[in-house]
Amino acid sequence: MQSVSSTPSMKPFITDRNYFHLPYFDKKPCIYIKSWWQDQRRRLYNANIMDKIADKLEEGLNDVHEMIKTEKPYPERRLRGVLEELSSSCFRFVTLANKDQNQNGRTRLDRERLKSCMRELENMGTQAKTMRSQVKKNTVKDKLKLVQNFLHKLRFLADEPQHSIPDVFIWMLSNNKRIAYARIPSKDILYSIVDEETGKDCGKVKCVFLKLPGKRGFGPAGWTVQAKMEVYMWLGLNKQRKDFLCGLPCGFEEIKAVKGPGLQCFPPISLSYTKKQVFQLRAHMYQARSLFAADSSGLSDPFARVFFNTQSQCTEVLNETLCPTWDQLLVFDNVELYGEANEMRDDPPIIVIEIYDQDTVGKADFMGRTFAKPVVKMADERYCPPRFPPQLEYYQIYRGNSTAGDLLAAFELLQIGPAGKSDLPAIDGPTDMERGPILPVPMGIRPVLSKYRVEILFWGLRDLKRVNLAQVDRPRVDIECAGKGVQSALIQNYKKNPNFSTLVKWFEVDLPENELLHPPLNIRVVDCRAFGRYTLVGSHAVSSLRKFIYRPPDKKSQQWNTAAKLMNGYMAMANGGPYSRPTGEIVVNMEPEVPIKKMETMVKLEANEEEKEKKKKKKKGEEIEEEEPDESMLDWWSKYFASIETLKEQLRQQEAAAAEAEEKEEMEIAEGSKAQVKNKEKVKVPKEDKKKKLQAEQAEKKNKQKIDELKVFNKELETEFDNFEDWLHTFNLLRGKIGDDDDTVSEEERIVGRFKGSMCVYKVPLPEDITKEAGYDPNFGMFQGIPSNDPMNVLVRVYVVRATDLHPADINGKADPYVVIKLGKTEIKDKENYISKQLNPVFGKSFDIEATFPMESMLTVAVYDWDLVGTDDLIGETKIDLENRYYSKHRATCGISQTYAIHGYNMWRDPMKPTQILSKLCKEGKIDGPHFGPGGRVKVMNRVFTGPTEIEDENGQKKQTDEHLALSVLHHWEEIPRAGCRLIPEHVETRPLLNPDKPGIEQGRLEMWVDMFPMDMPAPGPAIDISPRKPKSFELRVIIWNTDEVILEDDAFMTGEKMSDIYVKGWLKGQQEDKQDTDVHYHSLTGEGNFNWRFLFPFDYLVAEEKIVISKKESMFSWDETEYKIPARLTLQVWDADHFSADDFLGAIELDLNRFPRGAKTAKQCSIDMVAPEVDLPMVSIFKQKRVKGWWPFVARNENDEMELTGKVEAELHLLTAEEAEKSPAGLGRNEPDPLEKPNRPDTSFIWFLNPLKSIRYFIWHTYRWLILKILILILLLLMVGLFLYSLPGYLVKKILGA
Repeated sequence: MQSVSSTPSMKPFITDRNYFHLPYFDKKPCIYIKSWWQDQRRRLYNANIMDKIADKLEEGLNDVHEMIKTEKPYPERRLRGVLEELSSSCFRFVTLANKDQNQNGRTRLDRERLKSCMRELENMGTQAKTMRSQVKKNTVKDKLKLVQNFLHKLRFLADEPQHSIPDVFIWMLSNNKRIAYARIPSKDILYSIVDEETGKDCGKVKCVFLKLPGKRGFGPAGWTVQAKMEVYMWLGLNKQRKDFLCGLPCGFEEIKAVKGPGLQCFPPISLSYTKKQVFQLRAHMYQARSLFAADSSGLSDPFARVFFNTQSQCTEVLNETLCPTWDQLLVFDNVELYGEANEMRDDPPIIVIEIYDQDTVGKADFMGRTFAKPVVKMADERYCPPRFPPQLEYYQIYRGNSTAGDLLAAFELLQIGPAGKSDLPAIDGPTDMERGPILPVPMGIRPVLSKYRVEILFWGLRDLKRVNLAQVDRPRVDIECAGKGVQSALIQNYKKNPNFSTLVKWFEVDLPENELLHPPLNIRVVDCRAFGRYTLVGSHAVSSLRKFIYRPPDKKSQQWNTAAKLMNGYMAMANGGPYSRPTGEIVVNMEPEVPIKKMETMVKLEANEEEKEKKKKKKKGEEIEEEEPDESMLDWWSKYFASIETLKEQLRQQEAAAAEAEEKEEMEIAEGSKAQVKNKEKVKVPKEDKKKKLQAEQAEKKNKQKIDELKVFNKELETEFDNFEDWLHTFNLLRGKIGDDDDTVSEEERIVGRFKGSMCVYKVPLPEDITKEAGYDPNFGMFQGIPSNDPMNVLVRVYVVRATDLHPADINGKADPYVVIKLGKTEIKDKENYISKQLNPVFGKSFDIEATFPMESMLTVAVYDWDLVGTDDLIGETKIDLENRYYSKHRATCGISQTYAIHGYNMWRDPMKPTQILSKLCKEGKIDGPHFGPGGRVKVMNRVFTGPTEIEDENGQKKQTDEHLALSVLHHWEEIPRAGCRLIPEHVETRPLLNPDKPGIEQGRLEMWVDMFPMDMPAPGPAIDISPRKPKSFELRVIIWNTDEVILEDDAFMTGEKMSDIYVKGWLKGQQEDKQDTDVHYHSLTGEGNFNWRFLFPFDYLVAEEKIVISKKESMFSWDETEYKIPARLTLQVWDADHFSADDFLGAIELDLNRFPRGAKTAKQCSIDMVAPEVDLPMVSIFKQKRVKGWWPFVARNENDEMELTGKVEAELHLLTAEEAEKSPAGLGRNEPDPLEKPNRPDTSFIWFLNPLKSIRYFIWHTYRWLILKILILILLLLMVGLFLYSLPGYLVKKILGA
C-alpha cells in the first residue's frame, strides 16, 4: 500500500476582498500515510483519559462559575455533580490503567509514572468524594478554588514527558512553496476501541487554522489566520483500519484507485457526497463589549467579519468605541453542507467571527476572534419556542492567548426545504433609513427595550496626565450609552479646581429589560484646546450597570428585611455577642413587637448580675485592686494591645463557629431520621461542654481588666467599607493601545487619570411618593442631599503605629525604616527618627498636614530604608484617597470610640460631641429625632435606645449627660431604616505596602489611621500621644541561699566516693554576656550546698508588653545600636566545677518573671512537678509580688530525653525600680553594701593537698573508722599474746627454779 500524502493542486475561488476558498464541494480528497513506530500507544491512551477527565471537569467548573455570576439557584448542586463525575472518572482511570501494568516494551519511567498517576488519581477520587459531602451553599466558593487545583494537577499529569509517535503536520503549498501549516498532536487523533482512550479529535470533522511557519507565526503578526480547514483525521493500527470512516457524515460514496482484482481494500482516493443540504445562516450581530484598544487614543473603530463555509460578510464600522452596538443581521444565502440532515442538526459546522479595527491608512488591525455554533432548524421543524427564535448569548473573544472582550450575538442555521425560501421566517426590511440597507436584529431576538433615565453625577477629575506633552487645562467628560449621551460642564481651570460646576445631568435611553444584556456605559474625557480642537485624554467603559440600577423599594419586603436584621442583632446581644457593651447593655425596642421585650429583660438581667458581682468584689476589698487598673497607668497602647487580644479572640471564635456549623450541616446530611436522632444525642454532650467552656471564658473576661478598646482591622478600611463608594465612585481613565503578549503594558501604565462621580439608572416614570417627598430637589434627581464640591480646607492627622514583616533592604537581611508622608505638595520626612535594623518597627508617630480638597486628596504613606551612603531606598508605600473617605456616609473623618470620656487615655477626640454628630446625621437623613427622654432613653424614628446618663470628670464628680445615649445610637446607626449605615469606629487599619518596581508583591504591612477635621469647624484637641512606650529601669536581686539533693558527679581521688563541687550560674534571657556565678562549694558529699550569694541584674522593662528591652550593637562594624524586645526570663543553672577539665552541667530552671510557680517552703516539698507543663500550680509574677523566696527544682534531660530532677535551689528574688535600688544599694556576691553572711559550710570543703592531715582524717576516719578500731584492738590482742608468749619461758624458769 502506497502513501498518498498530498491532495491534487486546485485553483482557489474568490470569497471576498480578503480571502479565497478551495472548491472542495461534493468531492472530498483523501490522503493517507502508512508508517511504522514502536507500539507505545499506552502512554498516549493514559494521557487521553486524563485529558478527557480534565475537559469534563473544566466544563463543569465553568457552568458553576456562570451560575454564581448570573445568580442562578443551587450552584452547589451542580458542583456536587461535578465532583461525583470526577471521582467516578478517576476510579475508572485506575481500573483501565491497571490492566496494562505488565506490558512489555515499557521503560522504567513509564512504570514509575503510571504508578504516580494512579496514586494521584486515586487520591483525587477519594478527595472529590469526601469534598462532595462538604459542599454547602456558604462553602461553594471555597470549594471551587480547591477543585480548580484538581484541574491544574490533572493538566500537569496529562502532559506525557516521553515522545512516542510524532505529531501530524498539515502544510498548505502553493507553487511548491510552503505557505502555512498546522500541527496536530498525534494523541488527539489516536484511535482505540475503548472510548475513553480515543483522542478527542479522532474520527471527527474538525476545524483547523493554519498559521505562518517560523518566527513570523508568533506574536500579533501570527494571529491572523492563513487558512481555515475542515478536516477529518484518524490514526490507528493497520489492523483497525476498517473503522477509519466510521465518524464521517453519512451520504458518501468511496472512489478508489483501480489496482487490479481483489485490491479494493485500499483507502479511497476521494469521497463523493451524494447528499447535500441547503441552508440559510442568519448571524444576529447585536453588540460587543470591552474590546481591545487598538488605537493610541485608547479606543478602536471596530467591525466584525463573519465566516461560514465558503462565504464571509462584514458588519458596519462604528467609530471610536470599545463597546459597539452594531444591531445588524447578516444573512448567508444558499449555504451548501454535505451529509445527512440529522447529523447537521446535532453537530453543525462552526462559525468564525473576527473583530477588526478599521484604519484610515493601511489594512485593518486584528482585534480578536471567537467561534460559535449555530442553532439548526431543519425544514420539517417548526420555528417556535423553546429553541426559536434563538437567544442572544455572550461569546468570549480571544486575542492570542488572552481574552479581549465579549460578543453578544445569536446564530441560526435554517434549512431551505423543497418550497424554497418562502418557508423561512420573514425578515423585516431595514427600519433605519439613515443606516442604509442594513438589516437590524429582528424583534424576537433583539432584547425587549424599556425607557430608562440615566442620571450622572459629575464630581471631578483627578491626576490627569499630559496629552501630547501638553498639560490638560480645560477638560470635559462625555458620557455615552446605547447611542445616547450627555456632556459635563467644562472645567475652566483644571489646576485651580478640578471639580465640575454642574453636578447632576441626565439623559433618557432605551435599554434591554434583561440586566445581563445592558450595554456598557462609556466615559470619555476630552480636553478643549485652542481653535476649537478636542483631544481625547482617556476613557473608561463601565461594563456592568447592575450596581447603579435603582429599583423603587417594595415596601412589604423591605420591612421584613429590617425586622430580620434586627432580630439577628438582638440574638447577638442576648448571647453576649459582639454587640454587648461593658457599660450596661444597649436595648433597642421596636415598639410594636413583643418578643424583643423578652430579650430586653434577659439582657438587663445580665447587666445587673455583672454589677452585683462587682459589688461583691468591692466588699472583699483587696481583690478588686488587682482587677481595676490604675487609670494613670493606662495609655493608648493599653487600649491597642487589649484590642489586638480581642481581634485574636474573635478569629478563634469564628473558626470555632465555622467548625460547629460544618458539624451541624454534616448531621443534616446524615441519612435516616433514626441515625439523626442518635447522632444528636451523642453530639449534645460535647455541645454542653462547649457552652460551659464559653461561660468560663466569659467569666474570665469579666474578671479581666475593663479597658476600653478600639477596632483593629487586619485589612484596609477600603476593603471593609466597599472602597467608600457608597455614593461617590472612582473610575480609572485609560489611554493607549493595550500591549500584546510580548509587550508588557500593564493596566496601571495605561491609567491616565481618574473620574470621580456616580450614576443612577432607573425606569421612568418614578413612583410619585419619591418625587413628592419633602425637600426633593428635581435638579439633583436621585442624588439628594449630596454635599457641595467646592474646595475645602481640611486638617489631616496621620497616625502611623507600626510596620510588620517589612522586606529586607540591607545586605544583613534587615532594614533601617523611617516614614515619609506626601499629600499634594507637602512632604514630611521623618528621616532622623529612623529605627535601626528592624523589620517590625514601632513608629508611634502622628503627623498634621493642612490640605485643600479636591486638589490635594491622595495621601501617600511610604516607608523608606535609611542608608549611610547613597540615596535611601523605598521599601513600600500605600495610597489613600482621602476625598472619598471624607465625603463617605460611613463618616470616615474621625472614628467613633467605644465609650465617651472627657479625660484619661480614652478621651473623646472628635471636636463634635456624640449628641452633635447624632443631630447632624438625623438632619441629613431627614429622620425624626433624636428625642432624649427620662431614665436614660433616646428615641430615633421608631427605635428606643437606653444607656447610662452620668459621666465622671477629672475630679471624680458625676455630671448628667446625654452623650452616652447618643453614642449608643451611633454604634447602632446601621439599624436605622433608610438612612442608616455602619459608622466607622475608632480603629487601626492594616495596609499593605507596595513598591512600583515590584508590582503585586506585598513588601510589608503598615498599621495606621487617619483623622480629618474641616478647618471651618472648631479646632480639634491635640493629637493623641502614641509614641512608643519608654521602658522602665528595674534591678532584679537574686540571692542563692542553698542547694540540696544536687546529683553527685565526681569520684573522690583517694576513696572513689561520689561528690560534687557545686556552684550556681544565673542570667536574664538576652543578657547572656552578663552571666553571674556563685563561689564553689567544694566536695559536697550529700548534694547540699551553702552559698549566701547575691546576683544583681539591672534591666529595662516594658510593663505593658511584658518584655525586656535590650539595645546593643550587632557587631563592631555596626553604626548604631539595635533594639530587641525579649520575654523576661531568669535562668539559673547548677554546675560541677572541675580543675583540669571543663565544668559539668548538672541542671537548670528557667523562670518566666511574669508567671512562674510559687517556690516550695521546704526542700522536701519541692518536686519536679513544679515545672511540669500539665500540672496546674499557683503562679506568681515578680512584677506584682516584688519579693519571693522558696525552693525550686533543677531539671535536666536524661539519655531517654525525659526530664529528671537533678537538684533543688533555695533562692530569693527581689525586684526594685532603679530609684529604689539607688536608695538601698546592695553588693554583688557577699560584698558591701548590705553584705550577706559567710555560709556555714562543713569542713569537707577544703583542698586535700593544702591540709593533708585533715584530708586523711576526713577521707579515712569517716569511712574506715570501725575497721581501724577493729584493727587496733586486734593489734593490741596480738601484742598481749606476743608479750605473753615472750615472757612465759622466763616466768616458767623462775617458777621451776623457785627464784
